[in-house]
Amino acid sequence: MKRLVLVALLMGGAGAGLAQAQTWTIDPSHSAASFAVRHMMVSTVRGDMGKVTGTAAYNPQQPTAASVEAAIDVAGINTREPSRDSHLRSPDFFDVARFPTIVFTSKKIEAAANGHYRITGNLTMKGVTKEVVLDAEPMRPIIKDQQGVSRTGTTATTKINRQDFGLTWSRTLDGGGLVVGDEVSVTIDVELFSPPPAAAK
Repeated sequence: MKRLVLVALLMGGAGAGLAQAQTWTIDPSHSAASFAVRHMMVSTVRGDMGKVTGTAAYNPQQPTAASVEAAIDVAGINTREPSRDSHLRSPDFFDVARFPTIVFTSKKIEAAANGHYRITGNLTMKGVTKEVVLDAEPMRPIIKDQQGVSRTGTTATTKINRQDFGLTWSRTLDGGGLVVGDEVSVTIDVELFSPPPAAAK
């Protein structure tokens, strides 16, 4: 989680045509990362992470040649339960004091069904790096805001096993099962912007 370019999500992988790609920046005020995990085998706890930042190289004409790097501020985790949030920030889980950010760096992007994209990249969390695959929705049409800044966005999802990243704390329930499930569903909503040429200079 140190250099969030998360959403890189939306397009990763080097390729010809990257020279023509435009640089886009993740807008943290209009982007978010959330998660969901099973609690005591009977309910689902949902939470939000902190600020999402990062950049992407993207050409709408060559979406699979894009690349992205994104970071998420783990210290900002919020499940609307202060004591649980403190536990999640502790060494039992994210160990925020030592590992304050989660980082995703794309490696390749492939076209998938229904206009979606399969984004393969490295996810680094709590000092552990593992390859993950994101399912990204089609990029939204590029629009210009009142300042002439180009904007677009997408939503990407994935599922990870928290044990793979050293988030191993849990307790066994009477009769079997865990207090905290191992599978975590992750959703990343990102809005990207690219200023007009004059502003970029």
